[in-house]
Amino acid sequence: MATSGRVPASRLWHGLTAIVALVSIGIELTLVANGHNPLLATDAPPAATRVIRFLSYFTIQSNLLVAMSVGLLALRPDRDGPVWRVLRLDGLFGITVTFVTYAVLLAPLHDPHGITALTNAGLHYVVPIMTILGWLLFGPRPRITENTIVLALIWPALYIGYTLIHGAASDWYPYPFIDVTHLGYATALRNGVGLIVLMAGVASLYRYLDRRLPSTDPERSYFAGKSSTGARSREAQPDGAAP
Repeated sequence: MATSGRVPASRLWHGLTAIVALVSIGIELTLVANGHNPLLATDAPPAATRVIRFLSYFTIQSNLLVAMSVGLLALRPDRDGPVWRVLRLDGLFGITVTFVTYAVLLAPLHDPHGITALTNAGLHYVVPIMTILGWLLFGPRPRITENTIVLALIWPALYIGYTLIHGAASDWYPYPFIDVTHLGYATALRNGVGLIVLMAGVASLYRYLDRRLPSTDPERSYFAGKSSTGARSREAQPDGAAP
């Protein structure tokens, strides 16, 4: 378990990260539901359709995954378990890809104003930076195994599949890189696979750091009922950490 001096700081950090994500999403969702989002066309679809489209953005899903994972960490900073590991890694590589993609490719094309400028900064800059720094500072580590990466990649694969199916039914796509109407299925599928490969690479980078950076719970026994020697051996081989 983390030291007593670190636990309150980690809980505060993770809790603030979750709050920023949820407040930013909540404000933008309210604007979308009421037809006040500046990205909507004048002939905006019904409220239910607008909400579904809002939740179909990779940015929103990444922030929701972060909010869930760090919210649980705010309650228990040394949290572990197979499901939580996947949730945490999905949030980590999802929000990292969101941050880099927006900062490099989308920010020059997007000029939000008013309160949406604040929520946009929260979703694309504040939450990603706080999430990455929170993992570097507080972990918990080690938690990422090869099996965790494989299971975590189910989400982006499902996201691409959902986006293509939803787009075929509604003729609406959240991002140009997967817009079948303009690109065709071959290019859109290639771009979708490329996104999954990118996230696999980011996840692998986090796994590498997870194994190299200091453990955040050095006093934790990874083998229930084992000796301290066994525990030290376990720390040296984080891939075998108990789920």
